[in-house]
Amino acid sequence: MVEVNTHVVMVSIGVVILITWAWKFLNDFWFKPKKLETFMRSQGFKGNPYRFLRGDFIEMIRMTQQAQSKPIKLDDYVVPSIAPFHYKMVQKYGKNCFFWYGPKLHLNITDPDMIKEIMHKHNIFQRPALSSLSKLTINGLVIKEGDEWMKHRKIINPAFGAEKLKNMIPLMYVSCLEVVKKWEELIQEEGFGEIDVWPDIEKLTADVISRTTFGSSYEEGKRIFQLQKEQFVLTHQSLWSNYIKGWRFLAPKMNKRLKEISRETDAIMRDLMLSREKRMENKEKCEDMLGILMESNLQEIQKNGDDVGSGLSSEDVMKECKLFYFAGQETTSNLISWTMIMLGLHLDWQERAREEITQVLGDNQPNLDALNHLKIVTCFVGFFIFAGLTSLLLLRIITCDYVGFCS
Repeated sequence: MVEVNTHVVMVSIGVVILITWAWKFLNDFWFKPKKLETFMRSQGFKGNPYRFLRGDFIEMIRMTQQAQSKPIKLDDYVVPSIAPFHYKMVQKYGKNCFFWYGPKLHLNITDPDMIKEIMHKHNIFQRPALSSLSKLTINGLVIKEGDEWMKHRKIINPAFGAEKLKNMIPLMYVSCLEVVKKWEELIQEEGFGEIDVWPDIEKLTADVISRTTFGSSYEEGKRIFQLQKEQFVLTHQSLWSNYIKGWRFLAPKMNKRLKEISRETDAIMRDLMLSREKRMENKEKCEDMLGILMESNLQEIQKNGDDVGSGLSSEDVMKECKLFYFAGQETTSNLISWTMIMLGLHLDWQERAREEITQVLGDNQPNLDALNHLKIVTCFVGFFIFAGLTSLLLLRIITCDYVGFCS
């Protein structure tokens, strides 16, 4: 009798667990999204109806693949090719609309007053949570909130001051000079030629970030970049893990490789940080980003005495350096490439830029102060100072007629 009752109890518990799990699953992936959709429509927002599990995700992938398979002309309107799904949604539902990443609803907001309200209420409108796999690649200041964000921002800020950037320009100059010398060698015999500059620009920005972040240890920095590039590709492939719980466990090999990359990157970073600590103990000055960041962190800790959490941990410092790679490399290389494309399309502006650089700099190497006097070049590089410096260095070095940017 006791055995029968035990069996019944175990079966009952199993049934309850199964029903609970099924209810939670349906609630997370159907009832909650549909309820949220109804609410958003009542607020005046429009968008596609929610589709179980996938939302708009499959359509996003399909449209992106189709757009990337078609060539575009340089004078084409590029938005439909770069963000085809979002472009279609705005055209169909207006600038304020919603769409679905899996079961999670995202809003597209363009109204200035609404954006202002969102920015002012950062305690309510917080950054979306990342999956554990995504955090291996994307971490640091970009995902911090509130007091943590303030602390990280305060300690990181000195690394991007004008005086610190001035000291990094010679390192950038070396990287740019190496690329231009390579291009000169490729066209040396004919005096002109066609070069695919994209791979070299991509390597250039990685090299510049490595030099400015790690100084004399930039070779180790380049290894970190190679690892992070692979990590980014794998993280992008695991995008579903952000939206479907347990999805990451369906790709154990990929997850294992992501963790291996993270461990190797952290090991290299720790060695670099130990080296910097020894140099700091010997009163040696470190002008690279890692040294500046560690020095700023130490000053903050000393300033606040024994206050717990006044500075960044070693793990935090590593995450910020890795974030600098992740956020800076591709954005910078894309901007430099686009600048060169525009100069190739508008040869008159290319010549005006050359004349301005020659007039302002003469035979001198580029420096940060020159940016204030380079009005035409500043129009090209916009507000992104890091890419601006690198573009300036390239434009300054490339002064021979046969190495011009041609349409």
